[in-house]
Amino acid sequence: MRNEYAADQGLTEADLADDWHTQFAGWFADAVAFGLPEPNAMVVGTADPAGRPSGRTVLLKGYDREGFVFFTNHLSRKGVEASTNPYASLVFPWFPMQRQVVVAGRITPVDRATTEAYFASRPRGSQLGAWASPQSAVVSGRAALEQRYREAAERFADQAEIPAPEHWGGLRVHPESVEFWQGRAGRLHDRLRFRRRHGGDWIVERLAP
Repeated sequence: MRNEYAADQGLTEADLADDWHTQFAGWFADAVAFGLPEPNAMVVGTADPAGRPSGRTVLLKGYDREGFVFFTNHLSRKGVEASTNPYASLVFPWFPMQRQVVVAGRITPVDRATTEAYFASRPRGSQLGAWASPQSAVVSGRAALEQRYREAAERFADQAEIPAPEHWGGLRVHPESVEFWQGRAGRLHDRLRFRRRHGGDWIVERLAP
């Protein structure tokens, strides 16, 4: 299986915005306008203290000049790995547009107020799911999960607002590099990377495809 990429698309240094945040905002807006399903879906890669990696797809819930934010159960595999080895890679796979964005950086938890505000905006079913699911743990079967969900629903039946679990919250990936990848004909893709240097300033580098 092989698709040839368009010859008339490209990404030059002259096309690039002055900073990674502005460039990402433009490409993200393009992905939304293109009609991609869940354009905020991203693959999050983490690793345990021994360096054994794991990956999964989660939804980006916010970004600013400080980084990219998603929410999770802190007791899940990614939550534990984010705590014990606080670095991550993010990949936005916008394949129909022949684009990818690849981020690498350190992880920090968001403040509790941000977590609680986001949790309050979630549908009630998703809130109950956060209480019911021991994410990443082995369970005996679907019935056990559904029972835990019923128990959570009963627990909060009389509460209009469900609080965020203490073990659930947001994580922010502070980028140290952000690569913008544009597919090109002949597999001579354009890869332009913003990289933060030790002094704190950013440089742009072109990577070989």
